[in-house]
Amino acid sequence: MEGDYRRSTIGQLFRLWKLYGTMDLMFMTRDLKLVLTYYISDVISNTASVSATLLLAERFDGIGGWTKFQIVFMLGYATAVSGIMWTFFNYNALHISRRLGRGQLDHTLIQPQPIWMALLTEGFTPFSSSAILVPGFVLIIWATAKLSLTVTPAWLAMAALNLVASSAVVLAFSFMWGSIAFWAPRAAEEISSSAVNLVHQIKSIPLDGLGPLLVGGLMTALPVGFVAWYPCRYLVGIDGSRWGGLATPLAAAILSTLAAWVFIRGIKHYGKTGSQRYSNFGHRR
Repeated sequence: MEGDYRRSTIGQLFRLWKLYGTMDLMFMTRDLKLVLTYYISDVISNTASVSATLLLAERFDGIGGWTKFQIVFMLGYATAVSGIMWTFFNYNALHISRRLGRGQLDHTLIQPQPIWMALLTEGFTPFSSSAILVPGFVLIIWATAKLSLTVTPAWLAMAALNLVASSAVVLAFSFMWGSIAFWAPRAAEEISSSAVNLVHQIKSIPLDGLGPLLVGGLMTALPVGFVAWYPCRYLVGIDGSRWGGLATPLAAAILSTLAAWVFIRGIKHYGKTGSQRYSNFGHRR
């Protein structure tokens, strides 16, 4: 009985991903001129976001203890994390404070499926988000070849695990801040968006050489170190510790637990008060 339920749930997830993926493809093919403009602008903006670090690495043949192509690997990893997030959590599923602050949660609550399933599938945009995801993996593959890393099934599994964990860190951080919108809709929408944008802006900067207090803050209060820096230290061989590859998954598990606790408390509060404002802007309907 339990096995049938799990198969049904997994089947429903894939059906919804197929549905929203088809909608994304229809959007991409509706107007070729508009799509090309949209796609090229995405490529340019995401290239610009990592170009400063890349140019520094090229000029000085690395940054700190990182070689040039170790930096390229980290930039690719950070870009891939952003690509994963936008692929699965577009339309403000990542910036959850906007949905909560604009009263759009009611759209989700009236659907005949769990909230977690709706939030996990509604923002699926594999085609429009490929402008971010594909360049990230291209940089990772290029840097891996230049670094002559030993790519084994175990290494690939650890790389995939850490990519998922880094994405979970970003998502959990967004939900922790975004859930404040249950109590303060307008204020939390701006604060949460700024906090998540800050993580994306400094995610590809190596933290080596910073003081322990600052590094500690960037691994806890603002967990940007787990987005790319710490997992890449292990994957490129800078961190040779046996368990270095499990630090980011552990951090993701802790942050996800805290985010779920805050979000559930917010849902209970929302059930009593509801929302006094509504805006359909930025919501897929």
